[in-house]
Amino acid sequence: MPGMVEQGTKGKIRLFEGERSLVLTGLLGFLLAAVCGLWTLINGGEVAPGGDVSKAFSFNAALGIFLLSTAAILPFSAMGVRSRAVFRRVYIGLALYSYGAETIQNFRGVNPRFVVDGSAFDKAVGNVFAFVALMLVIFYVYVGVQFFRSRAYKLNPAVALSVRYAMLAIVVSFAAGIWISANQGRYVGAHGNIIWLHGLGFHALQAVPLVAWLAGRTSMKEAARRTLIHITGVSYFLGLLAIGWQTMNGHAVLEWSGLPLAAGFCFLISLAAGALALRKAVLEFRPGSRTGSEWASGI
Repeated sequence: MPGMVEQGTKGKIRLFEGERSLVLTGLLGFLLAAVCGLWTLINGGEVAPGGDVSKAFSFNAALGIFLLSTAAILPFSAMGVRSRAVFRRVYIGLALYSYGAETIQNFRGVNPRFVVDGSAFDKAVGNVFAFVALMLVIFYVYVGVQFFRSRAYKLNPAVALSVRYAMLAIVVSFAAGIWISANQGRYVGAHGNIIWLHGLGFHALQAVPLVAWLAGRTSMKEAARRTLIHITGVSYFLGLLAIGWQTMNGHAVLEWSGLPLAAGFCFLISLAAGALALRKAVLEFRPGSRTGSEWASGI
């Protein structure tokens, strides 16, 4: 089952297992986002001359969700204890710096990524932030590779398959992030906005594994579960590519034209696959039954 699997005599692997510190770091993002959101509601987002607390709100929330999702799937990566510990410690350090730079600098009225007429300190923070962003990409690619190895697939085929699709989407998101940095901003062409591509790709880390988790709590045959995961992953990735193509053309994602409509159709297919898995899982759920017990102890 995606929620928990056998691992020799060590018992069952669970979502978030052994990742308490990474979970807490993710929750810190939500706390910081709440502070920034409250400030924005009371005082507005912009802080002269170049800060915007509303951007810190979205950044902290997004990074928090990303860290929590990573903590959920990391036990299924088949990484050794030492490798996981190194990744965890490094990633927590990188995340804490990111939280601090994004939040403090915006409150100080400075854009932490694209410093304009800032002090030497502000420029140093921005340069380190760029390096931290690069390290976030490199270390995450290393983790992503683990799910393409046979060890992770043997540990839990459904989770490995779903995360493989999610990792492909995340690579696109990372590429979009690099694009934003090289472009010195999120806007391209007349109406293109790279942030849509950057954000939607990361959400594959919740969307596709969730379908695998739900399908694993049904009586569906293994082949049917894999088919559902394939449909979800492929359609989500194709929708992401359509968004990227639309953005490269310099057009808005929400306009009524071929590529946005194609992207919407792809995302609807992905959503429909998830709804099917949810419906079947709910219908089969019975308190006290074997399936019901798995639901209760799956996380």
